[in-house]
Amino acid sequence: MFLSHFAPLLVFTLGIRAQDTSIATVEKAFLNAHIPADLSVAFKPHALLEVSLPQATGPPIVLHAGIQVPRNDTAGPPTFHVDGDVGKGPFVVAAVDPDAPTPQTPTSAQIRHFLGGNFVNEGGLLVNKTPAISEFRQPTPPAGSDAHRYVFLVFRQSSGFATQTFVNATTPVSLFNISLFAEEVRALKIDM
Repeated sequence: MFLSHFAPLLVFTLGIRAQDTSIATVEKAFLNAHIPADLSVAFKPHALLEVSLPQATGPPIVLHAGIQVPRNDTAGPPTFHVDGDVGKGPFVVAAVDPDAPTPQTPTSAQIRHFLGGNFVNEGGLLVNKTPAISEFRQPTPPAGSDAHRYVFLVFRQSSGFATQTFVNATTPVSLFNISLFAEEVRALKIDM
């Protein structure tokens, strides 16, 4: 995670709880899964992002780097918690699939599964009362596909986010580029 105004605080995929208690361990898991290279992002995390998915019965599922979650358990929408001294915000939260339609032939990647801004940190819970640019889309890899990596990122929100035109609710969700989006929004930044 970089701490410039629009840099990821944490990149996160599905994983194991024990791995998610140490930034160094999560960073190693992400590097081993080639996530920074596949998303073209530098990855220097300073905080941990916890993503929870509600369930029809029972407690929510907390996602952790490296584990697989059955599709039926991923309906969402997720809630987000941040563990680390990241301040009040605002933040942008994004989720992308770098493996669409399959990990072997990612010709539609990245799929934008969520993109929302104006999140604020309220005691570790990231809260947002504004509409998302892209509401949460449940993971739906095609039948027969190997498991996909769903990567959740949280960014410090730049002042340029509110006026950006790079992506909106009608922009196609396929062939999204999270690193280019981050560059475009950071380029609109007015304050230093």
